[in-house]
Amino acid sequence: MPKVIRKLIVGCLLLAVNSQLVRAQVDKASARNQGDGPFGRLIIRGVTLINSTGAPPMGPVDIVVEKNRIAQIKQVGYPGVPVDPKSRPTSGPADKELNCDGMYLMPGFVDMHGHIGGQAQGASADYVFKLWLGHGITTIRDPSCGNGLDWVLDQRAKSDRNEIIAPRIKAYTVFGQGAKESITTAEQARAWVQQNAKRGADGIKFFGAEPTVFRAALEENKKLGLRSACHHAQLEVARMNALATAKAGLTSMEHWYGLPEALFEDKTVQNYPATYNYNNEQDRFTEAGNLWQQAAKPGTDRWNKVMDELIALDFTLDPTFNIYEANRELMLARRAEWHDDYTLPSLWRFYGPSRISHGSYWQNWGTEQEVAWKKNYQLWMAFINDYKNRGGRVTTGSDSGFIYQLYGFAYIRELELLREAGFHPLEVVRAATIKGAEALGMADQIGSVEVGKLADFVIVKENPLANLKTLYGTGAIHLNEKNEVERVGGVTYTVKDGVVYDAKKLLADVRKIVADAKATEKFEITQPGVAPKAGKLSGGN
Repeated sequence: MPKVIRKLIVGCLLLAVNSQLVRAQVDKASARNQGDGPFGRLIIRGVTLINSTGAPPMGPVDIVVEKNRIAQIKQVGYPGVPVDPKSRPTSGPADKELNCDGMYLMPGFVDMHGHIGGQAQGASADYVFKLWLGHGITTIRDPSCGNGLDWVLDQRAKSDRNEIIAPRIKAYTVFGQGAKESITTAEQARAWVQQNAKRGADGIKFFGAEPTVFRAALEENKKLGLRSACHHAQLEVARMNALATAKAGLTSMEHWYGLPEALFEDKTVQNYPATYNYNNEQDRFTEAGNLWQQAAKPGTDRWNKVMDELIALDFTLDPTFNIYEANRELMLARRAEWHDDYTLPSLWRFYGPSRISHGSYWQNWGTEQEVAWKKNYQLWMAFINDYKNRGGRVTTGSDSGFIYQLYGFAYIRELELLREAGFHPLEVVRAATIKGAEALGMADQIGSVEVGKLADFVIVKENPLANLKTLYGTGAIHLNEKNEVERVGGVTYTVKDGVVYDAKKLLADVRKIVADAKATEKFEITQPGVAPKAGKLSGGN
């Protein structure tokens, strides 16, 4: 291929990628002003442990934490029987005790697709981080570093030192970000990957690239011991689908693009209409809703072959079911009850219909598109559940900040959608914790409640295995014995690195941020998905 044409193609791809990235930085997190610890010794008393190991719940259990590490996990009795004080770990005058009798404790959640806010969305780091921690998310992977790698590395370091209220951060830079010109050769790709590693990135996110360039970048990244993710964009997926990139060294994939293409039996590209234009996102997402039906059916030889090969490569699938839920039920996503109190006016405007903002493709979205996407989900979920059942790694990611999906809340919705796909509730917890830790190369540090690991916990009053909705910051509706409607649930404590956060206080802070923004703009959500007259529309991101 002539060099000038190759540069043009790569340039077009980078333009499409950049339209999805937050190019300007948002406000960094403030200095930590809440959260207790880490303590010399912390004892969490009386919980029922829901671990990620596949074991059933067990309790009551006392957990001893020394500074930021789990030092002891001790069963201290039996349900319905008073606990013998002699069976419990003893505490000294300098120790901190957290009475959690009758509560449930899980490992801290891992969000494998966590964009840290964005100027176009108006979402500051404080706003995003508190929503995440308020929902038990103690580790996130930023799959683009849209605020700039240096910005993310600064927040990562401060989080590691517990100087800010934030989850642990893993920084995955978009391939080519910061390059002075388009990367068109294997040599340029290797040089960029080496520089990315030197700067301190944890990995790379790809949207696709010319195959020689893509393979060179993956090979160099693997040599350096870093990991990778890919959103297989339509501009390049016909040249390298999910199976091809996995064979080339990709360690995980986002969403589902690239999987149906690997499953094609009677074609090599999806069935694009003659009028299709990739830059028209109504076209892009309408036709994406027909894609799984063009692929090999469940249980066929092609289906089994692709799945077996991906599993043999130890490949990770991070489906992010929630981010496309508006495609199958727009009203459901845009009228979620948490929008009223937790969604910023600027973020609400960003969600609304726009021909230039990514994920705002509601030009003429209706029944036909939603029905197609519902069929899409059935096949997509079947593949993901089958993949898990055969031993493949499935993780939990949210991709919040787009398409009516709100930080923290969207993550809990993802747990519900994994359950819909066929995961047992314990398998959902496993996908949300240890599987994410494995994908990040951190399973020796986080992802399960075991002695020696970091003290990352989610502590709740309601049993999440019985109802995942109780994990939402808004809780779940419950009718009590007095025939009164009440709200139950929400995370009570989020523990990250041995620091104990009052999750409900974090969410109260977010409500105030939103209320103050609305008061300043005299804003209220009156027409879902339509920008009100007050304020200005965001530009494209």
